[in-house]
Amino acid sequence: MARTGRPPIEWTDKDTRTFEGLCSIQCTESEICSVMNLSDKTLNRLLRKHYGVTFSECFKKFSASGIISLRRKQFEVANNGSVPMLIWLGKQYLDQKDKQEVTGADGGAIVVKWDEIDAD
Repeated sequence: MARTGRPPIEWTDKDTRTFEGLCSIQCTESEICSVMNLSDKTLNRLLRKHYGVTFSECFKKFSASGIISLRRKQFEVANNGSVPMLIWLGKQYLDQKDKQEVTGADGGAIVVKWDEIDAD
């Protein structure tokens, strides 16, 4: 008797590269399904068959390379003299802040109004 229904989907090397690339640029599961023309159930079935794990585990693995590439580029831009990137990275990694708080001897905050300060 002939088999009926849709033939099983098999992933090619191109499909694998596409999936891993979409993960590396932080695409969501629904975006990946849309690009690859798959349902979320089919995607998870293919991932379990191909990688032996679910989408969330695959995403953790393959999205890390994109995050690393982005961080590498940010440091490269900062090292090439981008002041905004240097400031941003300082805030993220060195706990630097734009705002400073000064307290008086009694522990109360001191408020400075710039328009009242003589510029001389």
